Amino acid sequence: MNYAIIKTGSKQYRVQSGDVLDVELVPGEPKDTMVFEEVLLLSDGTSLKTGSPTVEGAKVTAEIIDNVRAPKVTAFKYRRRKGYHRTIGHRQKLTRVRIKEISA
Repeated sequence: MNYAIIKTGSKQYRVQSGDVLDVELVPGEPKDTMVFEEVLLLSDGTSLKTGSPTVEGAKVTAEIIDNVRAPKVTAFKYRRRKGYHRTIGHRQKLTRVRIKEISA
């Protein structure tokens, strides 16, 4: 089982070859290749390499599938007996990527 933990957009993801995941918007067009340089942990099934803070020379290659938007998040503010209420909505822009290769 070959997997890695990468950091992008101030979030961490556990990835394997062939995984499809949504990360925060990164520049690029569909079918472009991108490289994640911040690999925090790397496993090849038998050994485990941890970085301090990143693993030297490790990288994860991915292909951009599409730029999408997350489901809408609605925030509702309300103060009882004051006649105050506000509704706020937000849709995060995401990039859907497919992991192609994990290399050390």
